Amino acid sequence: MVEGEEALVGNVTSGVVRVGKTVRRPAGAWTDGVDAFLRHLRAAGFGGAPEPLGRDEQGRQVLAYVAGEIGDATGTYTLTELAEIGRMQRALHDAAASFVPAPGTRWATPIPPDRAELVCHNDVAPWNLIRAERGWVLIDWDGAAPSSRLWDLAYAAQSMAGMSARRAPAESAARLRAYTDGYGLDARRGPELAALLGRRARAMYHLLETGAREQRQPWARIFTEDGPYWRGTADYLDRHTAVWAAALA
Repeated sequence: MVEGEEALVGNVTSGVVRVGKTVRRPAGAWTDGVDAFLRHLRAAGFGGAPEPLGRDEQGRQVLAYVAGEIGDATGTYTLTELAEIGRMQRALHDAAASFVPAPGTRWATPIPPDRAELVCHNDVAPWNLIRAERGWVLIDWDGAAPSSRLWDLAYAAQSMAGMSARRAPAESAARLRAYTDGYGLDARRGPELAALLGRRARAMYHLLETGAREQRQPWARIFTEDGPYWRGTADYLDRHTAVWAAALA
């Protein structure tokens, strides 16, 4: 790191720094696709993403810095805030629906999607959400890639609502409903989403478990820190699928 750079600590990507009113991130094979996607979202009127500003002299991705308060990973948002964030994710999906990636675009997909409908953020969670002056803004778009609305929504709703064994199922169900009401989920898709919640959390656990077994970073480190949480959360979500389905009916 050189003079004028301030390290921004994240759980996955290392080497991210702030330089004045910009953020510099290490570029990868996926970065051109991410930048094209961010430009499309901006042109479509979606305000919940940072502006891409090209590359710097070191070849790093340059993004406009978004000032604000980062989210709390314990899921402390109010029901009103959950509805607002759900609306933001729906706006993102709607804006993404018209994006056509260039031929040969490469993406980072550590967790395979259930199917590919549109490009999604794939890590819509409190640790990637900023409460900014202009509203809710998502950061860390390295994992953007083709996925499905429900697969992306299952992860986001669980993470934002803080659905885990730390909460009684009835409370988690109410928070899930607030989020999906904000999103505008069709009630006919409720049972499908309810069944996906545990499956999506378990996919996260398997990513970390495999990374630990193969000693691949940062997954091995995150498995040590959060592996038990994701396994327990997947079990909790599967155990109460009927409660989630009833809440979404």
